[in-house]
Order: sequence, then C-alpha cells, then structure tokens
Amino acid sequence: MELRSYFKYLLRRWWLAALPVLVVAAYVALTFRPASPTYQVVMRFVTGTEPAGLSVDYDRYYPWLTSEYVANALADVAVTQGFAQAVSERLATQHLQVAAGALQANIASDNFQSVFIIYFNWPDPAQCVQIAEAISAELTENAAAYFPQLDGVGTPARRLDAPYPALMAPSLRSRLLGPGLKLLLAVVAGLALVLLSYYLDPYLYNSEDVETAGVKILGAVPGAKRALH
Repeated sequence: MELRSYFKYLLRRWWLAALPVLVVAAYVALTFRPASPTYQVVMRFVTGTEPAGLSVDYDRYYPWLTSEYVANALADVAVTQGFAQAVSERLATQHLQVAAGALQANIASDNFQSVFIIYFNWPDPAQCVQIAEAISAELTENAAAYFPQLDGVGTPARRLDAPYPALMAPSLRSRLLGPGLKLLLAVVAGLALVLLSYYLDPYLYNSEDVETAGVKILGAVPGAKRALH
C-alpha cells in the first residue's frame, strides 16, 4: 500500500490519532509542576601526614604514597551509610534534622592522587552550605574514627574550597521525562491506533481498496461516496 493511502486514511481517522494527545495534554496540564531547583557544593581536599620514623630530607616517597591512600580511603568513606549517619548526628546538634539516607543519596566523591573531591546536592542553598560544613568537619576532624591508623597524625585532610551552592541545570533525566516526551509518546500511540484501525477496518473506501482485495473493477459510478462492505 502506498504512503498516500495511509495518509488518506489518517485524514479520515484523524480523531483517533488526536485522542491520546488530548488525553495526555490534559493530564500534563493538570499535573505539571516545574522542577524544584537543585544546588551543588563542590569541595576539594588535600591529604597528607608527617613522616613517621623517616628523615624528612631522606625519603619523601612513603609520605606521598600515604597521602594518596588517605585520599582514596576518605573518598570511599564519604559515600557510605555510616558516614552519612555521622553527618546526620552532627547536624542534629545544630538543630537540623536530616535523615542519613537522604544525605547518602546526595553525596558523591572522586579522588586524584592526593586530592579528593566531595559533591553534595541539595534543594535549599542555606541548608546545602550547612550540611557541606558538617561533611567537611567529619572528614577533617574525625578521620581516625574510620581509620584508627590516622589517630595522632594531626589533620590528615585539609579543605581547599569553601562551600558555595551553585544552581544546577535540570538533569537530562528530568528533561526527557518532561511534558515533551509524554506528548511525543502520545503522538506515537495515536498513530499506532490509526494503523491498527486500518488493518482491522473491514470496509472498502475506494477503487484501490477494491483492487487490493483482488477484485477487478469493470466500471465505476462517478460521485458514489458510500463505503462498500
């Protein structure tokens, strides 16, 4: 069947294609809420310990190697439930109640040699800074609670960046799941309904349909518009 036949049938059953679009458009109009803003704080930390039992001028390899281990270890600790619980308890002393699960879901980390990075996302900019300060304090002041070998070596991690909440652009996922995608799927569903209706339709509407059914046409009456069964 030529494309023009499909197009003619689409014009005949346009309401069937438009029905899903109208339903979805009404649903989107009633339920649409703009995405809430999200702020992100990025903090970089450097790590290092004093040489233990080594001459500072003789061998600096092991202190540097240790700093890389510490950066990797603290970056891994920052995304755990235990760390989130400790930060939640710190915030409780500051009269801010935040569940550990909510904190863990919004903390990400990375590390490169002796530097590790903490990313924290939160919808409220003031709370974002307060929580970031608590995360920083837990990493710099309480590292020995996670690694006892760090006890007594001073401050193994030092923060380089003050927490600054930057407004993030909407995520790709939120854009894809927005009204545009829903309406596009509605259009596809409408076209699928038209095609299904075409293949299930038992009527013949024109001479091409008759010939497709295997019937040879000997003549035609001009102006006849009734469908043939």
